[in-house]
Amino acid sequence: MRVSESTYDIAGRRLLLRVPEEADAEIMIEGLRTVCGETDFLLRGAEEVNMSGEDERAFINAMNRSEHDLMLLGFLDGEYAGCCSFSGNGLFRLRHRAALGIALMQRFTGLGIGRIMLERLASEAKGAGIEQLELEVDAANTRAIELYKRLGFGTFGRLPDNMKYADGRYSDSLWMMKKL
Repeated sequence: MRVSESTYDIAGRRLLLRVPEEADAEIMIEGLRTVCGETDFLLRGAEEVNMSGEDERAFINAMNRSEHDLMLLGFLDGEYAGCCSFSGNGLFRLRHRAALGIALMQRFTGLGIGRIMLERLASEAKGAGIEQLELEVDAANTRAIELYKRLGFGTFGRLPDNMKYADGRYSDSLWMMKKL
């Protein structure tokens, strides 16, 4: 899905949100590798970010052609900060739902970028006829959970031992949802 780009002021700095283009493939791969290396809260580690530029360009094109999916990239003062997306479903009985995801590099957290990204996604999802957004979040990621709650998400389930780390630790995940 393609939408128009938008800009926001964050304490005198310029945040640009726009859909990805093929030329963004390498920066997206490197950004994902960076953010996956900075936190245990995502589903993969940095060593598991191994897609090729060709794979990423195909992914970008599929997202932009989709009627049910949207990805937005965030750039703060021209520097890539991260991305967010929702993925819907074409099946009639599931068309009202979409799964949400967001990944910001650590140096860009705490500035309000995540809130702006999620609000924009919610607005675009509602405009596309989606009635509820859903997400899965690591139960220990309290900063993200608090943000989701402030944006109107509620917890509707918990999956124990959802992720297992190399050192043998497990983490639970919460399922959260927001009606649009």
